[in-house]
Amino acid sequence: MERNNLFPVFLKLEALETLIVGGGPVGLEKLNAILKNSPKARVTLVARHIQQPVRELAATHPTVTLIERNFKLWDLWKKDLVLLAANNRALHETIVTFARNRNLLVNVADTPDLCDFYMGSVVTRGNLKIGVSTNGKSPTISKRIREYLEEAIPEDTDELLDNMSRIRDQLKGDLSYKMKELNRITASMVDTKPKP
Repeated sequence: MERNNLFPVFLKLEALETLIVGGGPVGLEKLNAILKNSPKARVTLVARHIQQPVRELAATHPTVTLIERNFKLWDLWKKDLVLLAANNRALHETIVTFARNRNLLVNVADTPDLCDFYMGSVVTRGNLKIGVSTNGKSPTISKRIREYLEEAIPEDTDELLDNMSRIRDQLKGDLSYKMKELNRITASMVDTKPKP
């Protein structure tokens, strides 16, 4: 049976340098996804033509740099992540080769075979963040599951997290004891037995 073997991580993009190549609707989608999750992300966007919606979004985030010209090899220097959104497979393949030679991770819009990682759908409730991945097979299903979770998870979930953090900080003992106590305290949250 096939399964999703991707390893999920949550990156601190404000501590990394991200490059986006492409200034059209897909570049806008990638930039918006990054800034929605990491408003202080350091992003350089390079494109031969940068559309106005991209300019407007970048204008509200001082950590975004726009460069309107063709991609150059040195755009990869001092970068950690590369997102390609230029709607040009030949260009993408060339950039992927250069990026991998520099040990950079690459995401290529709508081209799973060229990707090192995928950008899944994300649900955020304060400090709670849930990522949804379909292993690159169906962004639409990922989006629908995100919408379902957004409806199902209450807005005030952050209050629960704050309370659990305070309880954890007050517990004395080793890690094993703390885990047992936290499991005991939270067991009622997942208790599916009918109440008498």
